[in-house]
Parts: sequence; C-alpha cells; structure tokens
Amino acid sequence: MKKFIEEFKTFALRGNMMDMAVGVIIGGAFSNLVTSLTNNFIYPILNFFTGGEIYTLKDIAGFFSSFISSLVNFLIMAFVLFCLLKVINKLTSLGHKAAPAAPETKTCPFCKSKIAADATRCPHCTSMLVAETTEVSVKTTS
Repeated sequence: MKKFIEEFKTFALRGNMMDMAVGVIIGGAFSNLVTSLTNNFIYPILNFFTGGEIYTLKDIAGFFSSFISSLVNFLIMAFVLFCLLKVINKLTSLGHKAAPAAPETKTCPFCKSKIAADATRCPHCTSMLVAETTEVSVKTTS
C-alpha cells in the first residue's frame, strides 16, 4: 500500500499533471470572467443599440460593480494558485538531493600531487596517465 501511495504522489506531483490542473482551474476562473464581461457589458450595449432597453445610471453601476467583482475573484484565484504552486515546488525540491558534482581533480599515483581530472600526463612528474583510471603507464626515454 505504501508503494501505491508513493507512485500516486509521484504521478500527481509531476510537472505535466500540475500544469494541467493549473490550466483547468485558471480556465474555469477565466470563463467566469468572460461570462461576466458578456453579461454586464456586451449584452447591455447590444440591447441599447437594438432598442430593446434603456438603462439607468444605477443599472450601469450595477453592471460595472458585478464585472469588477468577477475580476477581483479571478485575480484572487490566480494569486492563491500561484502561492500554492510555489509551496508545492518548494516541497518537491526538498525531496530531491542534488547529484554530487564530478571531481575536478585527481591524484597522480606516482607523485601523489593533485592534477586536473581530464589530464593524460602529470605536469609534476610527467608520467603518462591511462584515461578514466588511476593506472599509470610509464614511458621511458633513452
């Protein structure tokens, strides 16, 4: 059961799943904002120009306040979602430990001095070094 829960947690906290959840939530909130814009601005303007209704200043103020309320709700939803994702990202990054960096130096087996990790010859004793191992090939000069 514990393995199942761990697998589900890995699945749910994957980047793609989180992106999809954010998209659905923001999409729903934006849909409410667009509906409010349509109901409170576009329809009344169309009704006015087609001769259907005449609006008072009180009606216009009501339309405007309703739209502002929808806009504030959208901004609050987006801000809360942003804060929630920051916390989730912080928690998931705590679980992942950074991989140790590759060593930048190694030790020459002959003279025991520190040399660059990708060196093929020791700059101190001039011994030839075999790649990726600590074995040394000594080339004699005559």
